[in-house]
Amino acid sequence: MKTKIFLYLFIFTALISLYLFVSSGKMAAAKDDKIIALQDEVAVLKDSVQKSQLSVLDMQYFSLQNNDDALAYYDHLAIEDPTRYISDKLLETNEKSGDNPLIPYEGMESDFKINRIKLLNHKWIIADFSDGKYWGELLIKYELKDDLGVDFTMMDHLLYTRSQ
Repeated sequence: MKTKIFLYLFIFTALISLYLFVSSGKMAAAKDDKIIALQDEVAVLKDSVQKSQLSVLDMQYFSLQNNDDALAYYDHLAIEDPTRYISDKLLETNEKSGDNPLIPYEGMESDFKINRIKLLNHKWIIADFSDGKYWGELLIKYELKDDLGVDFTMMDHLLYTRSQ
């Protein structure tokens, strides 16, 4: 009787061992497949990040912040962030009542005001303006003086027409 119990115990243990061996092999294969799929996904994401970084670098090409030659133009002035300073000075022109004096159009829905500003270099700005319904863009020439005053001159402009 003892031998039969040991025989059944041995067979039962062998079956459990066989089951564990087969299932662990399948689990390892499944994990390997998952690892390969994740590696492929990581490669795709790396490519996507690289494309995004190149796109950002392209967008930053015409920017005062990334133009060392243009920033050197302001070295003699005590301005920590010339981009911020000039943008603030341009936005101050919005504070006057009525349309912004740099915008050559009269607002149709309300007053035209400058919304977004991009300093291209130490001489030019491109700006977006809107009255809430109609919008356009300005090319502005500016000069930062030694007394930290800023003169703005509108060089060109456009107003987008609304297609209906």
